Amino acid sequence: MLVKKLEEKHWEEVQKIYELGIATKMATFETEVPNWETWDEKHLTHSRLICEIDERVGSWIALKPIKNDYLNKGIAEISVYSHPACKGLGLGFVLMEHLIRHSEENGIWTLQAQIFEENKSSIRLHEKSGFRKVGYLERIGKLDSEWKNIILFERRSKNIGL
Repeated sequence: MLVKKLEEKHWEEVQKIYELGIATKMATFETEVPNWETWDEKHLTHSRLICEIDERVGSWIALKPIKNDYLNKGIAEISVYSHPACKGLGLGFVLMEHLIRHSEENGIWTLQAQIFEENKSSIRLHEKSGFRKVGYLERIGKLDSEWKNIILFERRSKNIGL
């Protein structure tokens, strides 16, 4: 298992993993994967990582800035996706550890996650990584005419922003 910076050259594999996550209807309200340029524009340039296993991307993780005039740049929203064939191998946790370190090195003191209530594996990953439940949004939006509930998670740095 090898952790590397997520770069445009990885996009084809990252895009496929993202598509598989969208297909579960448990990961995001997105219904299609954007092109590289759009994805690149929406994510912070630091803390973009992949985990390779057998020279293939098995999992990826990245941060989006929080868009709020009243919040500082020290808060970001996390996205983490793993290929179904790599579930249970610990790639997500390895990436999460690296992302936390990278994000703190880049001035991020709070990581946020919005997780569909039924996405138990993502909830476990975030809890194992030091995130805590801070909220619950009931029937916040529809995906294919089904109402979705979201659990809000947050991880505060123990090193910066104190």
